Amino acid sequence: MRMRLQHLSRAALLALGLAASSLALAQNAICYNCPTEWADWGSQLKAIKAKTGITVPPDNKNSGQSLAQLVAEKASPVADVTYLGVTFAIQAQKEGVVSAYKPAAWNDIPDGLKDPQGQWFTIHSGTLGFMVNVDALKGKPVPQSWADLLKPDYKGLIGYLDPASAFVGYVGAVAINQARGGTLDNFGPAIDYFKALQKNEPIVPKQTSYARVLSGEIAILLDYDFNAYRAKYKDQANVQFVIPTEGTLVVPYVMSLVAKAPHADNGRKVLDFVLSDEGQALWANAYLRPVRAGAMSKEVQARFLPASEYARAKTIDYAKMATVQKGFSERYLKEAQ
Repeated sequence: MRMRLQHLSRAALLALGLAASSLALAQNAICYNCPTEWADWGSQLKAIKAKTGITVPPDNKNSGQSLAQLVAEKASPVADVTYLGVTFAIQAQKEGVVSAYKPAAWNDIPDGLKDPQGQWFTIHSGTLGFMVNVDALKGKPVPQSWADLLKPDYKGLIGYLDPASAFVGYVGAVAINQARGGTLDNFGPAIDYFKALQKNEPIVPKQTSYARVLSGEIAILLDYDFNAYRAKYKDQANVQFVIPTEGTLVVPYVMSLVAKAPHADNGRKVLDFVLSDEGQALWANAYLRPVRAGAMSKEVQARFLPASEYARAKTIDYAKMATVQKGFSERYLKEAQ
């Protein structure tokens, strides 16, 4: 009898343990491409946990890697939500790996910055330029133009994320191409530029390289304004953000609910939070332009470069940019890597 009671007791404890672990799992949501060092996702993930009780583990994929994983797992998805550069989101929609969801602040997102059915929607945007660690230049002038980066003075000092894989890398390629007379139907100027830039022995990582700029390993990184301002104002680094004189791009970053997400309800709560007043204010405080413009305080706005500088940052046909991305990536890998 005693042994039987012990056996039942162990079984009950095991059942309770399984129930607890299931409950813990149920309070999770998996996000692809939510790295703590990028766009201050670290603060956002902590706030999601504090507000909703949902744990979202950090994930260091880039947009291209996330899309490839979503496609590979289409029959049995692992992720619940994903964060992507807009062109990858349009591709994800075509691949059928994202699902329609209109979050709580849906009506505050301007048309053109969301899929009408809710398969993707902008949460914030960034402007591409040069994130420059001034100390790492060791007295060389801060470059002001795309042309400047081709000068031999900057040999070994330049970095950009892989344009064939990372969204920010592709944005850089499109920005260079537009600035040097190309179009979305003609990437010749960008390919020629990357070929010429090889003489300066650039560093070309696949993932976010914020820490490598702060350490001085990379002195000049093609990156967004929000990372440069974060380095300058939060990490107190001697970093400048430069909008190239020939022009650049402003681009939206978006989120989606994954099709057949295993924890879809938790995923929806995460998407609601990042567009809430609190979530949007967190993006603004990390120097991203929140899609709900009222979330940015005047104090934060004052830390950005003047509007006259931002006038050189243009939008583009993002759907067309998505359509031609694969062709550009193949050409880049063949001709300019």
